[in-house]
Amino acid sequence: MALLVQKFGGTSVGTTERIEAVAELIIRTVQAGHKVVAVVSAMAGDTNRLLGLAQQIDAKAAPRELDVLAAAGEQVSVALLAIALIKRGYPAVSLLADQVCIRTDNKFGRARIEEVETHRLQQELEQGHIVVVAGFQGRDFEGNLTTLGRGGSDTSAVALAAALQADECQIYTDVDGVYTIDPRICPAAQRLAYIPYSDMLELASVGAKVLHSRSVEYAGRFQVLLRVLSTFRPDAGTLMVYGEAPQQPLLSGIACQHGLTRIHLEQASPELTSSMLELLSSRNIDVDMVRTDTDSVQQAEWALANTDWQQVAEEARELLKICQGATLRSQANLAKLSVVGCGIGTQADIVTRVHQLFDSLNIELWAVYQTQTRLSVLMAAEQVDATAAKLHQVLFGSDN
Repeated sequence: MALLVQKFGGTSVGTTERIEAVAELIIRTVQAGHKVVAVVSAMAGDTNRLLGLAQQIDAKAAPRELDVLAAAGEQVSVALLAIALIKRGYPAVSLLADQVCIRTDNKFGRARIEEVETHRLQQELEQGHIVVVAGFQGRDFEGNLTTLGRGGSDTSAVALAAALQADECQIYTDVDGVYTIDPRICPAAQRLAYIPYSDMLELASVGAKVLHSRSVEYAGRFQVLLRVLSTFRPDAGTLMVYGEAPQQPLLSGIACQHGLTRIHLEQASPELTSSMLELLSSRNIDVDMVRTDTDSVQQAEWALANTDWQQVAEEARELLKICQGATLRSQANLAKLSVVGCGIGTQADIVTRVHQLFDSLNIELWAVYQTQTRLSVLMAAEQVDATAAKLHQVLFGSDN
């Protein structure tokens, strides 16, 4: 008998018919002799609908109240799934974050999980219940309701799996695994049976939508076995492994991320650069492609989401006043194209082929960032998808 944490996203529970189908899937797992903790997102579209109501009242609504509102969607979906299971004769109980005791920090809208208590979960499992837990939400040290930000239900599932020492955390979504590229961009996308943790973390952090980077990071911290599966097409999916994957390819995939802003500081002191990054960190805002240069003209640059920059732009410009002569330029609505895999660091011809394609297409690159396992470029948003599809043909059209 295994203990499995199964997470179902908004598309998987988007209608009552789909909730009934998820109930059947869970029951098949239970009939196979396993215990199940199901983590559920809000029904597709519900969170955006709720936040849209707040926007109609106040475009600058208090973050605390937005979290109270946004978390309501999960309360609906967990109750409906529990009802569907009970109707079929399987004892189930729905629990919200405070009933489980999922404790977070107090960064409303993008809180991080700090602790998960397991007493109530273990008690329900011992009584033979299927436990249905609301994803995306937690409680801070003052008892305030918090939400975990984009992809938060994935993180909830991984955190519960880690706390319970579950045998596997299964992320059910509308795709049947991790692909070498988004199949909607390139129909020739190839599904990976296995993916190394380091490559999955890179792909998630640069825009691959199948998993959020924080959930992958959390899984790595506690060595949680993480598998991505389709709710609608039974299959083995993709298993994230630690160490080398069986028959590990040089490249794992290509990812695209839209809606980015590039920030460029000039004549910036190290103190100013540090203050800017501390401001972003204090809001749990993720940044990427960070570069600093202090050899001659002191400068720094990085990329972050348009919406995140809009939240802190005014405060960031205030910080400029502490460094006379410093200038800040921002360029919004860019996109990032990234190639991920161990071959980036060991196979020079791969990087050469990437740049040759950019040159042949006359792609203007606003920034380039390379590590041992990733090559990322910032470029015009309208060019990124077509460029990614052509790059996939170059790199994955034959053995890479």
